[in-house]
Amino acid sequence: MEPIILASGSLRRHEFFRQLGLPFSIMPSNAKEELVAGAAPRAQAERIARAKVDALLKVIANSNPPWILAADTVIDIEGTVLGKPADRDDAKRMLERLAGREHKVVTALALYNGRTKATDCRSNESSVVFAPMSEREIEWYLDSGEWQGVAGSYRLQGIGGCFVSGIRGSYSSIVGLPLHDFYVMLQENGYGYSA
Repeated sequence: MEPIILASGSLRRHEFFRQLGLPFSIMPSNAKEELVAGAAPRAQAERIARAKVDALLKVIANSNPPWILAADTVIDIEGTVLGKPADRDDAKRMLERLAGREHKVVTALALYNGRTKATDCRSNESSVVFAPMSEREIEWYLDSGEWQGVAGSYRLQGIGGCFVSGIRGSYSSIVGLPLHDFYVMLQENGYGYSA
């Protein structure tokens, strides 16, 4: 199998690649993850994932990479898109908004194929139900630091899972890499990973 450049610093995405047995190298993209006011959540996530691939291609253009995968996750709560918190106060506002409510998690994947010089981009949408959180619980969670660098200010696979009362959809997508969608993308783009 050809190596895939994973344009992500996410430890969870690295772990998924290791679990899948895919050869990969890590080269986080320097693309800005700016949200555009009024854009739909799927469009936001897909635009950012594609921008990550494009930014990385500019850096390594002369090396002709065979494959690059970038991903982006955003939270959609009643049409408002939440990205990564700017600071603790921003994280607190996000958690207060999510507490006791259901929201959607959109994870987009952008797969660059070096043979065709094309990028395939698609996204997965799953739902998460948050239990109510007291002020004390929110402060306790913020003290953990787990909110840093993640969309919506929580990690389902960590302490944040204590406050999730239900999910609908793909667990792997909620934590950053929709495995089924990724598998289908690899097959449809001619990457040799299948039975």
